[in-house]
Amino acid sequence: MQHVVFNQKGGVGKSTITCNLAAISAWQGKRTLVIDLDSQGNSTRYLLGADMPDNLPNVAEFFEQSLKFTIRDKGASEYIVHTQWEGLDLMPSSPLLDELHSKLESRHKIYKLRDALELLAEDYDQIFIDTPPALNFYTRCALIAAQGCLIPFDCDDFSRRALYTLLENVAEIKADHNSELEVEGIIVNQFQARANLPQRMVQELIDEGLPVLQPYLRSSVRIRESHEQSMPMIFLDPSHTLTQEFVALHDALAEKA
Repeated sequence: MQHVVFNQKGGVGKSTITCNLAAISAWQGKRTLVIDLDSQGNSTRYLLGADMPDNLPNVAEFFEQSLKFTIRDKGASEYIVHTQWEGLDLMPSSPLLDELHSKLESRHKIYKLRDALELLAEDYDQIFIDTPPALNFYTRCALIAAQGCLIPFDCDDFSRRALYTLLENVAEIKADHNSELEVEGIIVNQFQARANLPQRMVQELIDEGLPVLQPYLRSSVRIRESHEQSMPMIFLDPSHTLTQEFVALHDALAEKA
């Protein structure tokens, strides 16, 4: 199963959700891959740490080769690195993604990731794709390549307004490029159960018939410590309530697949 985690609004927890769901997948014994398409590289730093080498194979190199005329392209697996956790691999990000964007778009390389994932699906049980906070070339690549779209939502009015446009964009890509693409659900992040606004906002989404997933992910300082230590919650603090919410969310997605 290939999942793309996408929201055009920044700061809603895309990288956090991507890496923690992927880590749980690997912890449960599934062969799991994270692809980091965001040039900021938050998922890459989360899984490899701030002291990672500068010369790692990365997703920008994967795309760059598609612009060159070569007798034999390298397989996508050559741009993947292992993390410190068994079963959890990563195709790292790179700042070069920004430089390549216009060239890739003008040369219509939009299906390269889809073709690569069709082959990688033989090696991995689950693939999670982190995306930039924009509907750009890389996000379209991911939506064309994936089977499911997960949408983080942070109980903010701006996020809610952007949600409807986002759903329309996903529906358009499904109609034009990827008939298998489905919105797996909206992931409520940084939820404050005792506050009226988040409760009301989430209930309104449910009343509108939107696919809001449960459980909701609570706000916690522990997740910031997880970022700082470059250690997803399942490895940092397996018994923490937020960790168990991530596990329950992962399992709910697995049941839907």
